[in-house]
Amino acid sequence: MAAASSELVSRVAAHIKAKFQAESSGHDWYHINRVWHLARQIAEKEGASLEVAELGALVHDIADWKFHDGDDSVGPREAERLLQKEGAAPDVIEQVVDIVATISFKGAGVQTAMRTLEGNCVQDADRLDAIGAIGIARCFAYGGHAGRLMYDPNEPPVMHATAEAYKASKGHSLNHFYEKLFLLKDRMNTPTGLALAEERHQFMQEYVRRFLDEWGTE
Repeated sequence: MAAASSELVSRVAAHIKAKFQAESSGHDWYHINRVWHLARQIAEKEGASLEVAELGALVHDIADWKFHDGDDSVGPREAERLLQKEGAAPDVIEQVVDIVATISFKGAGVQTAMRTLEGNCVQDADRLDAIGAIGIARCFAYGGHAGRLMYDPNEPPVMHATAEAYKASKGHSLNHFYEKLFLLKDRMNTPTGLALAEERHQFMQEYVRRFLDEWGTE
């Protein structure tokens, strides 16, 4: 576990670690821990509040809508409950809950702008862990968890125009690269996030080229 900026952050980290250690869809404690580390790294460079950014990173997946029948109100509610239990200040709770409520990607045609610098840092960190080598592994891990095909050459990508269409999508895992992952580099909020995204994005593009070459034709 990474060193925390405050006792509050340490307590929340311990709770989240215990809750998500055995999760197997790619949204496990190790994902959260990487996002925590990246969010702090970005926040330090961008001059954001470390405590708010760290807490936002730690609770950003506390109750992801993907595992709650598309209900994106559960995460903010659970984040608020935990932070209140751990004695966080009301203004900190308000900022962190707002991050949880707005962080998720909701479709290629949907804007998901964060309202604070700390939110920008956490969203960038979460998106960085969705691309590159780890992002590739997480994409297929979640696809298998959700019962999705790895690839179907007869099913083209869909650039979802609404959050409802994106949430309802059951497309194969390779489509997810076109529908989301390849878009994330250019949606980074901070200069630090963009710099970190460049190499991961290139690696991911090369991977998909290799995947399609090896897949062959029918």
